[in-house]
Amino acid sequence: MKNWIGLGVVSALAIAMPAQANDLREALSEDMPGLMELYRDLHANPELSFEEVETAKKLAIRARELGFDVTEGVGKTGVVAVMRNGDGPTVMLRADMDGLPVVEQTGLPYASKRIATPASGVETGVMHACGHDTHMTAWIGAAQLLAERKDEWSGTLVMILQPAEELGLGALAMLEDGLFERFPKPDYVLGFHDAAQFPAGMIGYSPGYALANVDSVDVTVKGIGGHGAYPHTTKDPIVLASAIVMKLQTLVSRESSPLDPAVVTVGSFLAGSKHNIISDEAKLQLTVRSYSDESRKLLLDGIRRIARGEAIAAGLPDDRMPEVTVIEPYTPSTYNTPEFTEQVMAGLRQRFGDDRVMQVPSVMGGEDFGQFYRADRENIESLIFWVGGVPEDDFAASQRGEMELPSLHSPFWAPDAEKVIVTATEAMAAATLDLMPAKGG
Repeated sequence: MKNWIGLGVVSALAIAMPAQANDLREALSEDMPGLMELYRDLHANPELSFEEVETAKKLAIRARELGFDVTEGVGKTGVVAVMRNGDGPTVMLRADMDGLPVVEQTGLPYASKRIATPASGVETGVMHACGHDTHMTAWIGAAQLLAERKDEWSGTLVMILQPAEELGLGALAMLEDGLFERFPKPDYVLGFHDAAQFPAGMIGYSPGYALANVDSVDVTVKGIGGHGAYPHTTKDPIVLASAIVMKLQTLVSRESSPLDPAVVTVGSFLAGSKHNIISDEAKLQLTVRSYSDESRKLLLDGIRRIARGEAIAAGLPDDRMPEVTVIEPYTPSTYNTPEFTEQVMAGLRQRFGDDRVMQVPSVMGGEDFGQFYRADRENIESLIFWVGGVPEDDFAASQRGEMELPSLHSPFWAPDAEKVIVTATEAMAAATLDLMPAKGG
């Protein structure tokens, strides 16, 4: 398996020179000035999860102008655009719309100055710190190319703009609002995400599990409080919670297969209010990552068992057992159906060249794109891939050890948007054309 590590610096010439000339690329070059204008507008005007009202509206208008049958308000703020073009398969292209509660610090002339108040109640800046602005722009770019080439494909094109990916709730909201009942159900689902660790214009993919199950777990550890000078009269929840934290580490090190990736992280530990008071409660917040449903069950069952077992060992009565709450809904893992993934990537390799299309390791991050495949695993083929966004000079400097690259969700993340958009637009449009060849073509 090829790996991005050790690739070295990819020259601007290698990225800019096409593997093969084609009219799709030429048409896209003419569209890019308008697409970049749209990108700058989207970047400057982000909206939080389930609040993407203006974003959805402006993109829905564009889709209608291209000849799509457009429905707004699917899953609160989602958009579904359908173009029927004869017999053939149904292909769904997805982009996510929401920004993050992050104060932008990129210094870009079109940097976001938006202020909003998320569910936390704390006023904050809003930024497309995860690159969803590039996703939406490439979505429109692909829609334009495909609408102009209806004589080159046959079937049904379903293009969706999904809300609230950052909450892990938007895909499920659209499905629960009848995405696969009210609209043509796809045979193929495609999406992409910009990447903050790959050079701009590179395409990465992972067959099989690509992103993880993401569970948030709250553990309330109960004790019997009292004076800090007389601990023997108490059942200290801090000591008990500490034992639980340490024991949880064995779920990965001693209960999960070394070949089955898993993560159990305690991100928050809250207890007590004063030096000399032993509290009667401690609270833990966990993030739990896995790929398979079986691995997820092992971890969640193990958390419950360990919390109860340590409480029993500490001498807590039955009515003081820890409360373990798994937050629902969770974000399920994203699975790229292997044969379909290799089929699409073979076409992209032919188009872009072997040096720009590479298999990369799966990640333990989450992405609710996987909900669409899970809705009908027997009949849907699914693929999400990555498009590198790191500017060439920054990537070169990072390879020399001269700088640390900002990650997604960083207030400093400023991808080489033009290379992300031009690469992703061509890749999405070309893959769709390959999946829906014209009858007799």
